[in-house]
Parts: sequence; structure tokens; C-alpha cells
Amino acid sequence: MPATSQPQPSDRRGRRRTYRLVAASAVLATAGALAAALPADAHEAKHSKPRPSRYQDVQLLSFNDLHGNLEPPSGSSGRVTELQADGTTKTIDAGGVEYLATHLREARKGNAYSVTAAGGDMVGASPLISGLFHDEPTIEALNKLDLDVTSVGNHEFDEGARELGRLQNGGCHPTDGCYNGKKFRGADFPYLAANVLNEKSGKPILKPYWVWKKKDVKIGFIGVTLEDTPGVVSAEGVKGLKFKDEVETINKYAKVLQKQGVKSIVALIHEGGLPASGAYNYNCDSPGTGAGISGPIVDIAKNVTPAVDALVTGHTHAAYACTIPDPSGKPRTVTSAASFGRLYTDTTLTYDRYTGDIARTAVKSANHVVTRTVAKAPDMTELISRWNTLAAPIGNRAIGHITADVPSTGTESPMGDLIADAQLWYGKKLDADTDLALMNPGGVRAGLTYAAKGAEGDGVVTYAEGFTVQPFSNTVNLQNFTGAQLIQVLKEQVSGTNASAPKILQPSANLTYTLDLTKAGADRVVTDSIKLNGAAIDPAATYRVSTNSFLAGGGDGFPTLGQGTNDLVGADDLSALEQYMLANSSAAGPLAPPATNRITIVQ
Repeated sequence: MPATSQPQPSDRRGRRRTYRLVAASAVLATAGALAAALPADAHEAKHSKPRPSRYQDVQLLSFNDLHGNLEPPSGSSGRVTELQADGTTKTIDAGGVEYLATHLREARKGNAYSVTAAGGDMVGASPLISGLFHDEPTIEALNKLDLDVTSVGNHEFDEGARELGRLQNGGCHPTDGCYNGKKFRGADFPYLAANVLNEKSGKPILKPYWVWKKKDVKIGFIGVTLEDTPGVVSAEGVKGLKFKDEVETINKYAKVLQKQGVKSIVALIHEGGLPASGAYNYNCDSPGTGAGISGPIVDIAKNVTPAVDALVTGHTHAAYACTIPDPSGKPRTVTSAASFGRLYTDTTLTYDRYTGDIARTAVKSANHVVTRTVAKAPDMTELISRWNTLAAPIGNRAIGHITADVPSTGTESPMGDLIADAQLWYGKKLDADTDLALMNPGGVRAGLTYAAKGAEGDGVVTYAEGFTVQPFSNTVNLQNFTGAQLIQVLKEQVSGTNASAPKILQPSANLTYTLDLTKAGADRVVTDSIKLNGAAIDPAATYRVSTNSFLAGGGDGFPTLGQGTNDLVGADDLSALEQYMLANSSAAGPLAPPATNRITIVQ
């Protein structure tokens, strides 16, 4: 059931106040002596309480899309772009929970009224140190970070609602048991899931809202994830759940909070936008209110009730601190702190004690870099070391060798191509008639880095690195499709639900085609250019296609991939990558990053 009140954060975090009982006669005697010694006016002043000022600044610290990145992310995933005064940009190494803890703790100093919130995807698609242990290490770290509240994101459902409930409430994993013999305590903070309903009961599976209180100041938080979560999570992960419209849900619970006397409200929304610049400190309001950002969050922000005073968002892994007008036309702050703990947002909410609401004109917000030039938080260092010790026997195993970095960025990425090649190779081991492989770009969570890390030699790829690339434990699935269906799949990359935000599948080396971005919709895939092993696709022929289980279920807006026949399910996708690299690379013959020449792009 929703909680209308909670203990103050200091109480929830286990801190205790001690009180000493003093003899009443001693107190009265001392008070009387002081009263006699004071002049009348001083006596009056002594007993009058100063009236609190009308306005109280509340510090809202927020971040999103941590994805279990406890250690500093590597490569481009561990950098942010900063816009300089002269218009140039520079990159800054950022992220790592040891540094995030230090930055947040420093930011809180001098702010008696401070609350920390998150915009979802705290877990899921996590590196080995967290993912191997079902993200218990990340929840432990968030407890130490003094996180007060977060919304769920789509990745909180990677292992299903039951596992999400365990992360919230604690308990040992149903199959892996307790790590180090210790029962997992669960999250000290509430996960909010206002728009995620149990299909049978029609009620939210977790609390829909939460109220933060500090003396006479109270702020309500409503948490939602994107309505399209079933389109980006495996069917098993969202089984038995219903995801409601974000705006409708937020507006509903804003009314509930108002009826309870809570007039200051923040929405935590795991859905986001795309700013016009990739620099974290870009002024996205400079072209005009809301003009510097696009994407789903714009329409959401424009329709969420004016009763909501600020929106903390996520999902797109972008950085912005913008204002977008609410339905009454009044500017409202909308923020996102990129991803992987590289940034945090510091927002000042000015609370009006007379009205109980936020004075919008006084709201200010900015993103700050989680630099690695500050001291590491010792408690986080200990946490990382402890879990790494458990993971080391598995994570340090070499699974291959590379000649250079294998990046995961670009419309067609070397890492995406490598995975597709691995899944075609593995598919042929299962069934020699396998023709091609397709990999979804969202499933490529990182690239591979050549440089040494710790005791690892240059060019060595460890299991831990592979896990970071493919952490979902999807299986490799083989299915039959007609040539006409295969052509339709390629067109679905840029049409249907993917029309405005294309999802370009990464093809195995034997599949080539042209993507003409000067055209619109499905026409952007040039049908006559599609070739398999140099030959045109025959619409009437049958082709055996290797994909992961997420795509085989029609995920990521590819319904035609959910219509395959003659299914054959293999091992998990990371195992396929490991087997491919062990068979095709060695210290003497490392694997070169694939050339990204399978898709010809016309712009």
C-alpha cells in the first residue's frame, strides 16, 4: 500500500539519537536562577522562538541509469563531453561509485534539507561485479550512497517482478542462495512503480509514491517507467504485468498527494529525451524554452499536470537540465544525468511554507561531473574489493585476444558486427544450414578495450569484459523466415515503432545492404541492395536466421522476427561469443575489429 509518511532519512539509515534524563528539580532550579538573573527584555527574548522564514531551499540530488556500474566505466562509456567557453569541447573521465559517493557527500555538506532520488535502471545490464550476483552489490552500494527513492526502469524487470521484489525487500536468491552465507537485506529506499500493475489485481506491484519529510517541509515523489517497457524487455520479464500511460498515472497520483496535503511533487520518470548537444553542460534552453531537446519526454512534460514541480528522467542516457512548459505554459525543470554514474544533478527546489508548494521561479538545476580526481570513498572501495574477490575466479578467465579496441558506437559498430559473426558461427555449429545472424544494437552494452586492466595483458579479453558486453543471458535462437519476411525485418529497423528512432540491426559479414537516410520510413532500406553472400534475397526462398531470444520474441519493434518457424534454442549469447573468440583468436593470432562496411549509409 502507498505510504503517506515515512521516517526521516536519518532514522531510516539506522542512526540513533540518545537522550539523557535529568532530574526535574535540578532543571527547574537552574531555569529559575537564570530567569532571575536576566533583565525583563532578555527574559522575553529567551523564551520566544524565531519564526522560520517563508522560503526553504531543498537540495534535490539525482542520477539515473547506473546499470550496476560500480567500477569506473571504461572507454567512451566512462567519459563525458564538456563544452568550453570558446565553443570547443573536451572529454573528461567520469564515473565509478567510489567517486560518486564522494561527490554526493560533498554536495550535501551545508544543506540541512537534502534528498537524493533516481530515475530508474539502477540495475540490469550490469558489469560482472554486480550482474553475476543478481545486482545485490549495487543495491548495497545505493544504500551506502543514502539514496532516498527511485523509480523503476525497464531493466529492473530483466529478471522479472519477483526478483525486483527481492531487491526491494531482501532475501537470498531462489537458485543461487546467499552469497558468503549472508542474507541479502534489500533496499533501504523505496522503488516506485506507479504505472506497473499486476494484471490480476490491477494494483501497482510496488509503492506508487513516497513522501519525503523534514520538519515542516514535505515533498511527494511519484515513480513511473516507460509505458513501452514490454517492447524493450523479454516477455518472461514482464509476464503478468501491465504498464500504464506515464502521464495518466502521474496525474492520477498527483491528485492523491494533493488530497493528503502534499503540494510539492517531483515525478521520477524512466523515459527521456535527446538534447541538441552531447555536452553535459549544454544550455538546452538557449534556442528557446524546450527547443533544445526532443524525444518522448517533451510530450510527457507538456502534459503532466502543473501540480508536479519537477521531472527527473532517464532511459536515453543523455545529459540535460532543461525547462519545458507545463500544460499551463509555465516553465518546469526536466533533468537527466546521462548514465553509469558519470554525472549527478543538483537541483534547488524553493519550498514556500505559506503555500506548501515549490516556488517555480526560484528552481535552478545543473549537472555536475563525477570526476575521478577526488578521493575515493573508503566504504565503496571495500565493497568493490569484497565483491571482486568473489567474482575473480570467473571474471579473470581469458576468453580471447584482440589487436585493438572494438568499439560499440556508430550506426554499425565493430562490436555489433563481432557479436553477429559469433552468432552466425555458433548457429552453424547447431545447424549447418544457418544462413545469417542479426544482433540488436541495444543488446551491445559496451565495447572491448585493448589496453591492460589490472593483471590482464594487453589484448586479452576476459570473461568479465565479455559479460559487460552481453550481460542479459539471452539464448541464441535459430528460426526460419521467408526472403520476404527477411526484407520486412530490415525495413522494420526504420519503420513502425522504430520510424522516429531507428534501431539498426548489426548484420553478420555475409549480409550487406544500403541505408538511404535521405528517404523516409521503410524506403530508407533499399530493397534491391540487400545481398546475402553477394546474391539478391529471393522473397520466396527460406532462410535460417540466428538471433538472440529477445529478438526472436519480436522485441525492439521487430514483430516479424517473432513469426519465425522451426525454432532451435542454443546456449546463452555470451557463451556463443566466448566459444567463437576461443576458436578464432589466440595470443599469437589475435582477432582484429571487424570493418564496418556491411551497411552502406547514404546521407
